[in-house]
Amino acid sequence: MSEPARDGSPPTFRSGELRDPALTAALRTLELTVRRRLDGVLHGDHLGLIPGPGSEPGDAREYQPGDDVRQMDWSVTARTTHPHVRQTVADRELETWLAVDLSASLDFGTAACEKRDLVVAAVAAIAHLTIGGGNRIGAVVSTGRDTVRIPARGGRAHAQSMLRTIATIPHPPDGTRGDLRGVVEALRRPQRRRGLAVVISDFLGPLEWQRSLRALSGRHDLLAVEVLDRRDLELPDLGDVVLHDPETGRTREFTTTPQLRADYAQAAAEHRAAVQQAMRSCGAPMLSLRTDRDWISDVVRFVAARRHSYAAGGVGRVGR
Repeated sequence: MSEPARDGSPPTFRSGELRDPALTAALRTLELTVRRRLDGVLHGDHLGLIPGPGSEPGDAREYQPGDDVRQMDWSVTARTTHPHVRQTVADRELETWLAVDLSASLDFGTAACEKRDLVVAAVAAIAHLTIGGGNRIGAVVSTGRDTVRIPARGGRAHAQSMLRTIATIPHPPDGTRGDLRGVVEALRRPQRRRGLAVVISDFLGPLEWQRSLRALSGRHDLLAVEVLDRRDLELPDLGDVVLHDPETGRTREFTTTPQLRADYAQAAAEHRAAVQQAMRSCGAPMLSLRTDRDWISDVVRFVAARRHSYAAGGVGRVGR
């Protein structure tokens, strides 16, 4: 990690490489940057990353068009002969679980930082937005070869320890495939108390995780954090290039012709559309972060848009 850029953008990271005292200084810089930029987003002790009415049972009321049919109260419906839904109230304590993808495809970046470093930054932002008031946060982190489980606990000291653990997880060896489906399954079993599940990944590769994520959404509210580099979306006109896939270990030489670049951009756009559709089917809003953008501004816009949508009558479920 390094100092913040002169233009005010967040600091550049090199997670997995720094050790004390450089690591301590870098994480402190990250924490201060997040707190300074995100404190204005929080208004009240029980406003969360995805606002909504919560999940604790409340009173029943008559069904109205647009209500979630999964909240139908069949006993009251049968007793009154009119459809009723069971309202929910906000949980006073929120348990947040992070499914963190640190596979080899995240060890890449052509702008301010690597995608892996942006994952660490995203974890810091989510921890800051969800910790406090008795809330707890934990994580399951996978490199494809190793899986690290961090128990859910509360307090700023635990959040700092979790961030340090994630930032220092060793890079996977060349040729190691990621296992996002396995990370999601690790959040499903053993069954955890109802809360917020956040999946952080670049979501590259086959969508083998979709079924597991949909099953997870049956118990938890979901948030997807997509971490991308501009080269995940388009190829520059560089002529002859050698490209290496760290998850398969294969290396190939290409000539970046206009046709190849167009095909690459189309394939990338189609894959992103498929990921977005999969998230919609799971009821998971998606926060997109990129290595060539101000990621904290993207977080602020996302939180503000979610709260505005909920205040205007949009869908939102988890409260703090």
